[in-house]
Amino acid sequence: MPSCRHTPRWTFALVSAGGVVMTLDVTVVNVALSDIARDLDAGLGRVQWTVSAYSLAFGALLLTAGALSDRVGRRTVFAAGMALFTLASAGCGLAPGTGTLIAARAAQGLGGALVFAPTLALLAAAYEGVRRQRAIAAFAAVASAAGALGPVVGGLFVQTLGWRWIFLVNVPIGVLVVAGALARMPESAAPHQTRRRLDPVGAALGVAALLALHYPLVTGPQAGWTAPQVLGSAAAGIVLAGALVASQRGGDGLIDMALLRIRAFSGAAVLGFLARMSSLGVLAFTTLWLRSAHALSAFEVGLYLLPLTGSLLVAGLFVARLQTAFAPGQLVAAGFALQALGLLALAAAAGADAGPAATAWGLVLLGAGGAVIFPPLMGVAVGAVPADRAGMASGLTNACYPLGTAAGVAVFGALFSARLESGLGTGHGSGPTAGADGLVPARAAVETGRFELLEPALRPIARSAFSGAFTAVCLASALVCVLGVLAARTLRTEACGLGSPGRRSSSVTQTS
Repeated sequence: MPSCRHTPRWTFALVSAGGVVMTLDVTVVNVALSDIARDLDAGLGRVQWTVSAYSLAFGALLLTAGALSDRVGRRTVFAAGMALFTLASAGCGLAPGTGTLIAARAAQGLGGALVFAPTLALLAAAYEGVRRQRAIAAFAAVASAAGALGPVVGGLFVQTLGWRWIFLVNVPIGVLVVAGALARMPESAAPHQTRRRLDPVGAALGVAALLALHYPLVTGPQAGWTAPQVLGSAAAGIVLAGALVASQRGGDGLIDMALLRIRAFSGAAVLGFLARMSSLGVLAFTTLWLRSAHALSAFEVGLYLLPLTGSLLVAGLFVARLQTAFAPGQLVAAGFALQALGLLALAAAAGADAGPAATAWGLVLLGAGGAVIFPPLMGVAVGAVPADRAGMASGLTNACYPLGTAAGVAVFGALFSARLESGLGTGHGSGPTAGADGLVPARAAVETGRFELLEPALRPIARSAFSGAFTAVCLASALVCVLGVLAARTLRTEACGLGSPGRRSSSVTQTS
């Protein structure tokens, strides 16, 4: 039994606090980009790398950090990541120029990966059975709601205190979390007799492969999908991924390849990719549509997204109870179905130029679906594998999430641009907005949602083009959700006796 000094509640509170600040930093910076560019006298394209640098570093290290936590201790990796993230946040807030800011954001991403990678393993070690299901469900709801609240929090800080405070506010929180982890969180790691060797070659290949695979997804929409650096990075990612797999065939390296043969675990990883692709992958376009359809500020858009945030939190309160009555595959399929309905509702609202009420219903369904999907997936990820592989499983699963988000933004962004050009009549250089006086300002206004900058005669055409592009994105994302419903049957293996989460956590060591 854990002492009162090391209660599971401390682990949950500290892991959740870390998850909140990490998830917020994924979305909170977007609303501050124009202010950062103006203050640092830099182009918006260069400042955009403050978002890309974080995403690339975060996604690249997750796999290695998860496997490392099984060897050196999950609390150790968590606390080290939180300390790095805190120092990097201070660097971001005090950055004198864009170069320093981008470097500090990359360091933030590395710290964020170290924090996130062992989170599921830490919760699995602290709780068993139904209590574990409740803890994971609550953590998923809080982290998801934090991501949805990013535009609200970012807009509030930018408008009141300035953009630097979206980073500086992390410093006192980070210091408290690090101190709390060292004082109140029990250490957990694989038992010594089953602990795997360090694998520097595998770690380097894992980081390089994920970085090379993320890079084209992040830069492709701006640089162009046929740009040499995009195609070269994609090819390098495939080669490096193959080299990583070949290096792990000995069975005692960075990754236990046998985990991928567990149908429930590999299914959970794929479904997590699809879930992030169909949710956060479409969130940027939803935000842009809200700004254009209702002429809202960044802060007001955040308020309009509260139905999404609220449904994530409210539905999350009931997920643990639902998990006792339904199999993981059933819940995940239901969650994808809810997301599909929400996306169809948003598509209908955009097509009909509906008001806020119709939009709110779509956001509620989207949030409720996400709340139902992720806790069962997280539970399967650590419940379907041996306890000494929990950190590795957590890292593998978490690595699929940013890849899904990046893939969603890239794929839906390409679709959005294609439909936008078609709607503006620019596909063949003709149409009412083509030409030097029409094409450029129309595209710029539509892509930023600022139709008031256009001549009055062009505004209806631009709005119609934008609505058509957003509708196409919602319909495509709904199709991804349909794939999720069909793929959810892979989780039946876990429900048919792969192992009780409670029994599998029994061999995880806990030391003061």
